[in-house]
Amino acid sequence: MSLIRVALLQMAACGDNQEANLTKGEDFCRQARAMGADIALFPEMWNNGYTFFDPDRPDTLERWQVQAIGPQDGFVKHFQGLAKELQMAIAITYLERWDGPPRDTVSLFDRNGALVLTYAKVHTCDFDLEAACTPGDEFYVGNLDTAQGPVKVGAMICFDREFPESARLLMLQGAELILVPNACEMEENRTGQLRARAYENMVAVALANYADAPHFGHSVAFDGMAFNPDTTSRDTLLVRAGEGEGVYVATFDLAKLRDYRAREVWGNAFRKPGQYSLLTSPRVEPPFERPEAPR
Repeated sequence: MSLIRVALLQMAACGDNQEANLTKGEDFCRQARAMGADIALFPEMWNNGYTFFDPDRPDTLERWQVQAIGPQDGFVKHFQGLAKELQMAIAITYLERWDGPPRDTVSLFDRNGALVLTYAKVHTCDFDLEAACTPGDEFYVGNLDTAQGPVKVGAMICFDREFPESARLLMLQGAELILVPNACEMEENRTGQLRARAYENMVAVALANYADAPHFGHSVAFDGMAFNPDTTSRDTLLVRAGEGEGVYVATFDLAKLRDYRAREVWGNAFRKPGQYSLLTSPRVEPPFERPEAPR
């Protein structure tokens, strides 16, 4: 009764056609539930298919901004209702309307349609078009009610996973499972980063990516348990998809993960935070100075 199944919804978006993306997203959620999923995870910014504006055409910025929606708008409420109907948690992603530039956001609803958390991407890609988004200001962990019992869940979005601090902060707040909506190529180096985030924090991680864009796909999940009880090494990889569309279900054994976390040395067991003050310093030295990087 400790098995949690996370469905990675690897889809190609219908451009910024929100109605079509809603319909397609619902279809994939229904497939996930038929496959026994407890949680369905969308790729990043699903409502508008992770589309942006043309920086050489100012008129397209306004068109992009009006694609932003609020958590009480029909698109998000639809998936809240669908979660309750299917008795399956849904992590729905969207460009969120905000007081100022919009945010890159995920909302997680439990199997009863209750909101567990809303998280906005902290590490927006400020070197690119995502500089037009308002970054989130905190990482959150919520208690997700599932048929298999409660599980502590956090989220980080795409570029967030390239910073060890993201997963570490979630682990320190008790996260057992980290959901990762994504929208970029998951080549070996980025996949290796995610494997490391799972290993060093002893957390389960599940990433859902877009399909079919050049070199996209490869949604992936790791269970975070790098060693067997007899200390022999084991592969933490549960699922790695190809590039095409599909629903890929990763099954996590929470009882085994909790036992592993209670006896192994990573996570928060032997950290020495008193030596880490430089991690919170805003100082930036060459060669890492970037004029477009806010602090």
